[in-house]
Amino acid sequence: MARSGLLLRLLRSQTNQLSSSRNFHSGYNPLQRGIFSSTPAAKPSFKIPSYLSVSQRQWASHATARDDDNKISIGPNRGRDDGEDEKDTGIVYYGPISSTIKKVKLLSLSTCCLSVSLGPVITFMTSPHLNVILKGAVASTVIFFSASTTAALHWFVSPYIHKLRWQPGSDSFNVEMLSWLATHLPETIRFSDIRHAETKRPFVSFEANGKYYYVDAERCHNKALLAKLTPKKPNHESAFKNL
Repeated sequence: MARSGLLLRLLRSQTNQLSSSRNFHSGYNPLQRGIFSSTPAAKPSFKIPSYLSVSQRQWASHATARDDDNKISIGPNRGRDDGEDEKDTGIVYYGPISSTIKKVKLLSLSTCCLSVSLGPVITFMTSPHLNVILKGAVASTVIFFSASTTAALHWFVSPYIHKLRWQPGSDSFNVEMLSWLATHLPETIRFSDIRHAETKRPFVSFEANGKYYYVDAERCHNKALLAKLTPKKPNHESAFKNL
């Protein structure tokens, strides 16, 4: 009996050691079930990196700049990039309504193209009871009206100077004009070619090489340059004055 009791105790001790070693190697921990654990679980922290706020500020500034560009405003665009500022070195004059003229010109060109391309189609499809000659007359009238308004707008704003570059002491200057396709065209003008414009055409400041140009005198802050761009009308003295 003593030997059997001792053997039974030995077997129990070996079994307990074996079970404890298995639990240790398998990583089993009863506290992991959360039943007997009294320690509160650690809350996850979500820390926002600082560069996200910087990117959001940059995005907001660019969005504001795009909104300002889409608005029709009077005066030069102040939201240019640094590269454009370096490129535009030497500019002494900006057209105050340059962006407005360009947008109106693009709108006029768009309506003219739509009228020329879709006007005849709409006329022939929406009026089946009209004569073919009348349909052609209506379509021609729509095309002529749209083209004439676009041409009149170009004639009216073609003398407008959008940018003027000039280095003090130079005998010439560069200007940017707007073509009939609303693209900027650079031109070089010499001061010796400037003449007083003998015309009744509105918005004309001077004439050079057979073309008319306009500068807003109130927006040109360089008075010396303005005096060169707005020559006085020559006085034609009579031949009988000294008689």
